[in-house]
This record gives sequence, C-alpha cells and structure tokens, in this order.
Amino acid sequence: MRTHLIDNRPYRSSPDEGIEVIDPSDGLVFERIARGTAGDVHVAVRAARRAADGTWGRMPAAERGRCLQSLATILSSHAEELALVEAKDCGKPLKQARADAAAIGRYFEFYAGAADKLHGETIPYRNGTTVFTVREPHGVTGHVVPWNYPMQIFGRSVGGALAAGNACVVKPAEDACLSLLRVAELAADVLPPGALNIVTGFGHEAGEALVGHPDVDHVSFTGSPAVGELVVRAAAGHHTPVTLELGGKSPQIVFADADLDAVLPAVVNAIVQNAGQTCSAGSRLLVERAVYERVLDRLASLFEGLRVGSATMDLDCGPLIRESQLQRVRAFLSEAGDHGIAVMAQGRVVDDVPEGGYYQAPMLLRDVPPRHRLAQEEVFGPVLAAMAFDDEADAIRLANGTSFGLVAGIWTRDGARQLRMAHAVRSGQVFVNDYGAGGGVELPFGGVGASGHGREKGFEALYGFTTLKTIAIRHG
Repeated sequence: MRTHLIDNRPYRSSPDEGIEVIDPSDGLVFERIARGTAGDVHVAVRAARRAADGTWGRMPAAERGRCLQSLATILSSHAEELALVEAKDCGKPLKQARADAAAIGRYFEFYAGAADKLHGETIPYRNGTTVFTVREPHGVTGHVVPWNYPMQIFGRSVGGALAAGNACVVKPAEDACLSLLRVAELAADVLPPGALNIVTGFGHEAGEALVGHPDVDHVSFTGSPAVGELVVRAAAGHHTPVTLELGGKSPQIVFADADLDAVLPAVVNAIVQNAGQTCSAGSRLLVERAVYERVLDRLASLFEGLRVGSATMDLDCGPLIRESQLQRVRAFLSEAGDHGIAVMAQGRVVDDVPEGGYYQAPMLLRDVPPRHRLAQEEVFGPVLAAMAFDDEADAIRLANGTSFGLVAGIWTRDGARQLRMAHAVRSGQVFVNDYGAGGGVELPFGGVGASGHGREKGFEALYGFTTLKTIAIRHG
C-alpha cells in the first residue's frame, strides 16, 4: 500500500485497509493508498509549518528558484515513467499523459525562473516618509487536487506556491494520486523536509481536515461548484483565503466567416481531450445559423471517426474515471433522448477494449435548447451540445447564458467583431481563432461566477500565493 509522504519520508499513522485504486480501463483494483485522517493532516501541516518558518521560508529567493529548477530537471528526466503511471491511474491515452508529464516539468521550470522576480514597489507619499511594499508568502498552503489532471494541476498550484516561499500540504483525489506520490518522492531529493507533503484519502475526511485546519494560511481548490462552496465555508471559520477553480460550460462561438478548416479540429479536440473530463472543455457549440448545417455535417463526419479504447491503446479517448462518472454521463444522454434532443453523430468504442472499463463514445447533439440541463450543467464527458444563433447579440446572450465563465472560443475573421466579442463574453479566458483548453503555463487561468475566483498559472498566480505588506518609514 502506498503511504503518505510527510517531511520527505513515507508516513503511516496506523494500519488500515486503505483505499482501493482502480484502473478505469478494466475496472480492476491494482493498488491501495492510505486513508488519511485529520491526525495525518495535522502531522503534515506541522511539518509544513516548520519548513515555512525554517529552512524553506528563510531560503533566498534565488536559491529557492534553483531548487525548483532542479526539480523541473528531475521531473523531465522521469517524464515517461510519470506518464505511464498517470495513464493507468486516470485511464487517459498515453499521448495525453505524456503531454501532462511534459507540462509539470514546464510548470516548475517557469516558477523556478519567477521565484526571485516577485517584487514590491515604492509609493510616492508625503515628504519625509518613504513607503514601499513587499510580497510575503502566506506560510502554509493547502492544495486539493482533482483526478482529471493530477500532474498539471499540481504543477500550476504547488509550483507557484513553492516559488513564492510557501510550504505545501497536498490532498490529491483518491481516484488518481499515484503520479503525485511519485513526484513527491522525486522532490525529496531537492526540497528540504516539510516543503512538500502529500496526504492521500477521501475528500470528506482528509480534504475536509486540510481546508478547515486552523494553521493553513491559504487554500487552493479545483473541483465542483458544490464542493467548492463547502471548501469556502470550512476555510471561512479561520478567515483563510481560498483560490477556487470550479469548472465551466465553455462556449465555442463560430461565425459564418470563420475558417472552418481551423475550427472543426479544434472543436473536436476541445471536447474529446481527456474524454471530456476537462474543466475548460468546449462543451457548447454556438454556430451562426447561416452555416449551422454545414458545420454540423462536417463535424458529424469527424465524430464518426473517433475511437475510444484503453489507455495503452492510445486512441482519441480513454475511459471515464469511474463507474459513477460513466453513469452520470449516461443519465445526461438518457434525459436528452427523453426530451427529443437528436444525436447528430457519435464515435465508437473499439471492439477489443478490456471488459469492465468505463467507456463512453463521444456524442454530438444538435439543437440543444439553451436552458436545457445539457446546455447549463457540466457533463464532464465527451458530449458536445450544439445550437444556432442569429447575430452577435444572440451569440453573446447564449454564451453568457450559464452560471459559469471559465473559457470561451471565438471564431471569426472580422477583427472588429473579435474585439467586441472578446470584451462582451463573460469568461476568465477568451481565445480568438484558437482554443487552448486552459492555455499554456504562462497564461493566467481562472473563472468568474460559478467557475470560481482567483487565478492560477502564469506570473499572476504568484500574487495569489503571497500577501502584500505596506511599510511606511517616517524619517523627517
């Protein structure tokens, strides 16, 4: 059984049966992880506090950056190993897992370079007084990492927190945490004890203990809006600031003048990547009525060519993460059928997939009513809801017609329209004639409304992982 990693060492408070780790490709148990308790979390937080108040917190920023660069190099050298672990644990195709393994190395490389560039400023004030600001780490940061992109979300969250000088306690999802345990083992060679600690377990046990711990100074959470609300409530008891990334119902807005040869592959990729289990998945397709039928006809051909298989088959889609997620997606599709929403096209689960896996064919649904549940709620599966619009005003109304606001794609050759739409769409990120599904390491990422608040990724994330102090010196 895999244990927690605290103070750079394996840690297990007491014997237990642990939590079964299931391979989504065949539904079989292949590992167990420790079932963390509030006591385990407390041990990890104490270790992080020692590091934040000691070696790690007092380390010069440039030296801290060198530690993170060493970690980036180590992660890159173990990229294939990490990809294989992540593919089996999450069920994602190997090509996606390899991209994730490359991304976590890039995150730590980016934040290594940023560590000594987080500056304050001087502020003109009255004569005889010098005022300046400094950015200081919060101290101990808690990170709740979901199962869909463990390495990527760990990199964007923990990388920024460590660069700013915080010590971290991470509670990964019980469904997929093996890659992060391996990352922490590798990190133990270059980070001082307590700088990075991993406690595995259930969200309602270890996760709840972490976000409500009185000695955690900042919480970063990625997950569902419902759980995000619980996280905020728990953290509020100790006035702990929280960064939330809570998913989306992101629109792809296609105008009649768009380059369809560029649009169509991007639209498909944005919904089938990671089997649609992506917070920033382009799950709503809004098409100008003049080209609606043409776009759907061409998309249907692409969807019919999609293939679903096990992680090692490395096809367009792997399985969903677990049985309950598969049933959730199928419930959406069943309800759509009951309401007369037509399936325009679908992919195919290949014949030789392992029995017991959680496979769902990608689905293209047409003429989805804008207020229907399928157009309003996050399915978290490879299901694309298409609808037509008449003009810019109608497109904006539809795009902004959900409680979410994470990412949007706008496809048009009209430069003035590009700017009008980019400003009008309510979203944390907007891509024009492109769709980044969250974008690169350098691009600040986060949402508005039910998609959460605060920003991760890029240099902007460092501001969230620090507190600003103003110092005014009166000297006459």
